[in-house]
Amino acid sequence: MASLMNKRFLLKMLSLFSVVRGYNILMIVIAQYLASAFILAPDLPLREVFFDDNLFFLILSTATVIASGYIINNFYDSEKDLINRPKKTMLDRIVGQRTKLSVYFILNMFAVFFASYVSFKTVVFFSLYIFAIWFYSHRLKKILFVGNLVASIIAIVPFFAVFVYYRNTETVIFIHAAFLFLMIAMRELVKDLENIKGDLALNYHTIPVVYGEKWSKLFLGILFIISILPNLLLTQKFDVGYMDYYFYASFLLLILFMLILYFSKAKWQYLILHNILKFIIVAGVFSILLIDPDTLLNRVF
Repeated sequence: MASLMNKRFLLKMLSLFSVVRGYNILMIVIAQYLASAFILAPDLPLREVFFDDNLFFLILSTATVIASGYIINNFYDSEKDLINRPKKTMLDRIVGQRTKLSVYFILNMFAVFFASYVSFKTVVFFSLYIFAIWFYSHRLKKILFVGNLVASIIAIVPFFAVFVYYRNTETVIFIHAAFLFLMIAMRELVKDLENIKGDLALNYHTIPVVYGEKWSKLFLGILFIISILPNLLLTQKFDVGYMDYYFYASFLLLILFMLILYFSKAKWQYLILHNILKFIIVAGVFSILLIDPDTLLNRVF
């Protein structure tokens, strides 16, 4: 009996981990720390960055809010996900909707509590972030163009939080942010192509639903062309160390992405495109270490 209860508990924990997408949150935490250490505060010793209490609670607040955001998004999209991702949805549904909402409110309270350690302004910032995620999940995501734009902005807000903390306004930071924003915007549009069946059934006004796949591919092509500009600036005008190899590689991957996109019609093909963009974003996180690897050890002390 005890063994059965333990299995049920572990299954529910696995389900909850699936709902909050714990692997995504881990990547965001790593990305915030690396961006802080190598882009936003490159002159500080690494230990001052990694053991900064304020930064820790700032990132902890971000992770908690994002986890709660995934929960509320899952709550509103349960019917659509059942059509688009039936296997994952069955795992997610092991935890009841009431339990998910309870965890959602608890996580938000913890996020505000963690933010209060930093400052009152941080509390206001994360309170607005919580509201923005809820409003997006509840209403904005169904609105043409607005849903994609807001989703991309929400995804980049965690980096904006640490950017404000360090108050570093160097141009190169905005170019990095622009490239990341474009990759996320492309990923959001590809996700809409993946989920067109569920979006159509539940009357979501996404770009593929309203304009069709042909125009969606055209929009992706436009975003790709725009992404060339920050890529060129970061490799030719600014000193990003060995990270320029990442931008060269990402450009080649984006060309491959466009070639596959041209022939794509099925959901599994759009999934491949989604994974290419996801790989570019994740690889970008760890390639931050390439900015200044020669002085990495010297900055420890």
